[in-house]
Amino acid sequence: MRRRFRLWRDLPAGRSAVLLAATALTLTACGSGAGGAAADAGPPQPGGTLVFAVSSDQGCADPQQVQSNDSIYSLRQVVDSLTDQDPSTGAIVPWLATRWSSNADATAWTFTLRPGVTFSDGAPVDAAAVKTNLDRAVQLGARGSLPKGYLAGYTGTDVTSPTEFTVRFAKPNVQFLQGTSTHSLGLLSPASAVRSDDERCGGVVGSGPFTLERYVKNDVTVLAKRAGYDWGSQLFTHPGEAWLDRAEFRVVPESGVRAGSVQSGEVDAIASVGQQDEAPLTGAGVQLPARPNPGLPFGITFNQGTPLGADAAVREAVSRGIDRNEVVAAVYPTQTRAATSPLASTTPSYADQSALVGYDPAAATAALDRAGWVPGPDGIRAKGGQRLTVPLTFAQNIGTTKPALELIQQQLRRIGIDVALREIQIAETQAVLDGGDFVAAWGNLTRADPDILRSTYGTDGTNRYRLPAGPLQAPLAEQAATVDPARRAALAGQAQKLLAERFDTAPVVELTTVLGVGPDAHGVAFDASSRIQLHDAWKSDAR
Repeated sequence: MRRRFRLWRDLPAGRSAVLLAATALTLTACGSGAGGAAADAGPPQPGGTLVFAVSSDQGCADPQQVQSNDSIYSLRQVVDSLTDQDPSTGAIVPWLATRWSSNADATAWTFTLRPGVTFSDGAPVDAAAVKTNLDRAVQLGARGSLPKGYLAGYTGTDVTSPTEFTVRFAKPNVQFLQGTSTHSLGLLSPASAVRSDDERCGGVVGSGPFTLERYVKNDVTVLAKRAGYDWGSQLFTHPGEAWLDRAEFRVVPESGVRAGSVQSGEVDAIASVGQQDEAPLTGAGVQLPARPNPGLPFGITFNQGTPLGADAAVREAVSRGIDRNEVVAAVYPTQTRAATSPLASTTPSYADQSALVGYDPAAATAALDRAGWVPGPDGIRAKGGQRLTVPLTFAQNIGTTKPALELIQQQLRRIGIDVALREIQIAETQAVLDGGDFVAAWGNLTRADPDILRSTYGTDGTNRYRLPAGPLQAPLAEQAATVDPARRAALAGQAQKLLAERFDTAPVVELTTVLGVGPDAHGVAFDASSRIQLHDAWKSDAR
């Protein structure tokens, strides 16, 4: 079994690194790699094109502005990051940065870069380029919410030499280190970074193992191997250039068509494997590597700036009225888990809240009764002449979304709640949430750090769910400033409990990334966020 990681080098003496609390991130595939076992296929072969079918496209080819997994799969290959995160332990390891340290309160982070790295347009990957990226990231619009969250309180970057710089914050920012390992802070050539948001969505230049050769919105993304690449992550299993010559990501919305394509050999791998496709794929010799995504599970979160969102009884009834196990069994692949907390169970600092996050229709109806929501002739409740209709906004970013919501719609109708499904385009999601044009929204966010709770539910940031000030904010803010991993985990646990007690969100299902990988594809690796890394991928039949 090939491992995707090497032993982590200690940082030089005199340097201290703040690491994430290490938790075992379970894989249901072989190690952290997907695809055929290398021992069976022989040594890796260079060359060939790997064709990957995904279900959707976010409509943007800038890794700093995308949040949909289907878009991240391709764009992650175009950019390198300062650090990487071990998917097995959560440890932060070197990539473009060879060392780093923070001051005592995590308001300043100093990095040393590997020398000699270039972007594919020839520009050097130096401290000035990093500064350009960070300065520009905080100016991004709605599509750039992830990098802006990692840079909360950013005051600037001091360049002290071509290979050394210090990133400064107005307040403690422990989670920034993990942010440097993500695609969202993947580095762009300065010429790309300074372009407008929309211009960048047409395509960018990075320093990664692949270059962006062609992007056609809602159709295809084509990558080409970066000649001379020799500065990969410490987690990569071989040095130098990628094995593959090219990678092609085709948008194929229909689950059955994707499954048929990998079975026939038309494509080498597919994303978003549906439950109904598992048996046919396995029977055809297609492997189904899977990994649970850390971060926020898929669930329903209300806009508390609306009357329904501000009604705690309605929030409680929605959460307790959902039979999560039924949803998982009916809709999702067999490796999927029902949510048990506002954090997914693979996230560092996860705390089980299943006593509060669970199916209890009696408690749901009792909450509505106490709040004066009375059943009408058709069973739907009403109060003061207002029918209990919850408009639920969603984007069909994976094939399981609409079937899951239609089942939830049926479940909540049994307790007198009418759920009106409102579908929007993936590209509209951030603008809709930021603008507050919704009552309740379905979604998830992937991140292997508990600070995703603060960036999502904190009132001092975007606060797109319009939560009021309250006791939740203290542990969210304190964990962001706490260097000690045990103390930080305890604070994150407090925050999860408060979110569950107030029913600020109704987590439903932990997104599990399930791929279908054909017999000729090998070494497609999961990273710590359950996205893919193709540097070590190769094909038996190098075509």
